[in-house]
Amino acid sequence: MASPLPTRNPTEVQMSQLVLPCHTNHRGELSTGQLLKWIDTAACLSAERHAGCPCVTASMDDIYFEHTISQLYINPPEQRDGKSGVCVGQVVNIKAKVNRAFNSSMEVGIQVSYEDLCSGKHCSICKAYATFVAQGPSNSKVKLKPLTPQTEEEKTEHSIAAERRRMRLVHKDTLKDLLIRSPRETELETRDGSVAVPAEKTRVESVELVLPPHANHQGNTFGGQIMAWMENVATIAASRLCHAHPTLRAIEMFHFRGPSQVGDRLVLKAIVNNAFKNSMEVGVCAEAYGQEMSISRRHINSAFMTFEVLDQEGRPRTLPMVAPEPGDGERRYREASARKKIRLDRKYVVSCKQTEVPLSVPWDQSNKVYLSYNNVSALKTLVAKANWALAREKEKVRMYTLEEDKFLSFRIEMSVRIAASQAFSLLSDLRRRHEWDSHYASAELVQQVDDDDMIYHVVSQTLSHENKPQDFVILASRRKPCSKGDPYVVAFRSVTLPTHPASAGFTRGETLCSGFCIWTESDEMSKVAYYNQATPGYLNYVTTNVAGLSSNFCATFEACEKFLLKNKEDLIVRLQDL
Repeated sequence: MASPLPTRNPTEVQMSQLVLPCHTNHRGELSTGQLLKWIDTAACLSAERHAGCPCVTASMDDIYFEHTISQLYINPPEQRDGKSGVCVGQVVNIKAKVNRAFNSSMEVGIQVSYEDLCSGKHCSICKAYATFVAQGPSNSKVKLKPLTPQTEEEKTEHSIAAERRRMRLVHKDTLKDLLIRSPRETELETRDGSVAVPAEKTRVESVELVLPPHANHQGNTFGGQIMAWMENVATIAASRLCHAHPTLRAIEMFHFRGPSQVGDRLVLKAIVNNAFKNSMEVGVCAEAYGQEMSISRRHINSAFMTFEVLDQEGRPRTLPMVAPEPGDGERRYREASARKKIRLDRKYVVSCKQTEVPLSVPWDQSNKVYLSYNNVSALKTLVAKANWALAREKEKVRMYTLEEDKFLSFRIEMSVRIAASQAFSLLSDLRRRHEWDSHYASAELVQQVDDDDMIYHVVSQTLSHENKPQDFVILASRRKPCSKGDPYVVAFRSVTLPTHPASAGFTRGETLCSGFCIWTESDEMSKVAYYNQATPGYLNYVTTNVAGLSSNFCATFEACEKFLLKNKEDLIVRLQDL
């Protein structure tokens, strides 16, 4: 009997678009603006399937183009003339589905791929996340029903969506924090043989009249159309700097601040904020006003776009320098440098596959948000894995294993008569770990990053193969439940701190992914689970290492239960005193 087909996500929307001449730019390639329209349309349809009512785009997360359309050639290598390939007649496939619904907003994940109909080849173009808000009568907010994920992939995306939401909310603070710590003076980059181009020469201002074809089914200006217009003026600004046709590589978050309607005039402004050796950042904003004589304008959207200029071999060309305007121009120049550092850190930490990220990543102010994101999302991804196999059970303690690729993962769990919030508070403080885990000698809090992230220097009782005690520098990231049914999370991963380099007296150990998840079972009962993911080089120590729970895991976890029961009353008293 054939196995039943997997249930399709009811919010999933699939769109396949044949690229026609009207969709292309002057080089015969699919224009990025047209692609943004299709992406926004597919994402909106998915959001409305879940909400059951009209939805509007609130933001579109950073989009990194894995392949630009100009790199996806149709002709075989022997027929290429060094120019960009023609994409007319080819297919763009878009898949969108709701990852998670919050109160009145939801995250929609979008995957875009390119299909060569002649060869059958498929290439990934980009992946994006959009946030939509459901709107009721008179633009009132609508409370959304929760979304229940079914597959392992959906469970992972559903869990990590809360982390991405957190990153969006703190992005501005991250930028401000980095600017405070950077020099106040604007230092122009020096480049041999290059004369700085005044930024004013790249300035573009264009106006568009919103007509009925530009509106969505609610009468507001279609978000994808606004993004396409913004991409158009940004491309012009970039072209004015390099006197060539630039290639769009990345888009920083589109943030829709308010709607516009049919009859509005949209003023689109763009300018090159900074030019680095092989890339440039263009800032672009959209303002709306109702009548030609209207003085006040509404700032409805803004974004930052990164461009490159490719030579005939597809390699990035060296770009001219930019001389910023005094005042706001210098501010934008400095902010562009800060955003570049954040983008590189984020791409390094977040965009890499788990197997590609070094165990211990340097920690600093610019990447702290993304290291925290990676720390928690790695643990949530591990939690969502299927095919855990029960390896041992002793009384209340159960141990599971998961073999996948080159990783061996462990999960140890039990139910404890303690409120989940109390267990979370006690287990998230590594300074108390030695009270129940005999492999901990000490844990010193070396940096309180914020309320949710701490960095500890941990010393283990266990000797390494060099007959020296091991030490670790560990980032501990705490998360309370985002909504009902979510667990409390405490995630651990190794980081590098300049103030705590490896020393001769210890063998520096590293942990890739480990931590606790604590689920509420009742007011006085919780399920406590510990996870640990080990690489082959780490397996020799996993049974005795500080990041694992030791070979006598049952005894260790039983000691953990006694610790929780013993200290929950003291914790209640301290909380009451506060």
